[in-house]
Amino acid sequence: MQVEQLALRDFRSYVEVDVAFSTGLVVVTGANGQGKTNLLEAIGYLATLRSLRGVSPEVMVRHGADNAVVRGMARRDTRELLIECEIGGRGRSRVQVNRQRLARRRDLLGLLLVSVFTPDDLELVKGGPAGRRDFLDDLLVNRNAANDQLRDDLDKVLRQRNALLKGARGRLDASAETTLDVWDAKLSTLGEQWAELRAVTLDELRPTLHDAYRRLSGTLDELEATYRPPWRQSGLAASLAEARATDVRRGLTTVGPHRDEIELVLAGLVARNRASQGEQRTVALSLRLAAHQHLTEVHGSSPILLLDDVFSELDPGRSAALLQSLPVGQVFISTAGPLPDGARPDQTISVTDGRLVGEGASASRSFGTD
Repeated sequence: MQVEQLALRDFRSYVEVDVAFSTGLVVVTGANGQGKTNLLEAIGYLATLRSLRGVSPEVMVRHGADNAVVRGMARRDTRELLIECEIGGRGRSRVQVNRQRLARRRDLLGLLLVSVFTPDDLELVKGGPAGRRDFLDDLLVNRNAANDQLRDDLDKVLRQRNALLKGARGRLDASAETTLDVWDAKLSTLGEQWAELRAVTLDELRPTLHDAYRRLSGTLDELEATYRPPWRQSGLAASLAEARATDVRRGLTTVGPHRDEIELVLAGLVARNRASQGEQRTVALSLRLAAHQHLTEVHGSSPILLLDDVFSELDPGRSAALLQSLPVGQVFISTAGPLPDGARPDQTISVTDGRLVGEGASASRSFGTD
């Protein structure tokens, strides 16, 4: 998979940009605040219709503009994809693929895949369990776009159950109790299915994750990712029944996939609070590279890899190991500093005040910051 050409209008700091990309390693350089991350974010948006920074769509519209346009010519194997996205200033977006308008975001999923690492990924390791759940759940959707429907159904049932519990104000009448039985049955069915997908995928990912960490760290330390929901032995239906009194009192659902932990253990110790920050960053990068390799094996085609500011917190040894571990396919790396020794980019693009300079880049104007 690759993006061959990208055109932007009023996206983030860019007024207008048109750039063609190499099929291999593309390095985007420039000082902080010049627009490097914005360029990678636009590529990611073509595949997901989401910001890699987790912001709402309207934030990506250049200040003072009514809307933004992200247009990319991409290729997946022999299939050409013209993906055109118009982002409204009020968050309303329109998307076309090969001139055919898409009705739902879900219709785009799976056409073009990206793997993304950002400096915020440190929170995957040192932060709370929600980030680790999201990492694994996003992998399930990228593995099979049909899983997005199951994920959405599970979220809807959970919201309905929580709304009922909150509205009960600590006491259930007969009608509310009957309705709660219905939501419990649906939640247990969907939750069991989702947990099984998580467990199977994580088992398949484990050896690749282990290998990725050893290659990046240059150590023999073992990195393990485990998923053992406390409710799986007795089953979610029984666990929901056992927790019902607590759930009614608290007005929320206290057990289920939305509360589960994916534990990362490095050299026998929990990485969240026992690993150094350098080790934690290497763990986070290992997670992303392992997921990338997993998707390559599943789909038979390598996703586009976006590595934003990846060298800033890595020592020279781990930076060199990363370069040696880069997968085959199109890779974008942004950096504010010099490249490590041994880097051999196929294309280098310099960003200064939102202007792109380099082979394949057109003249552009800028507004705003990174």
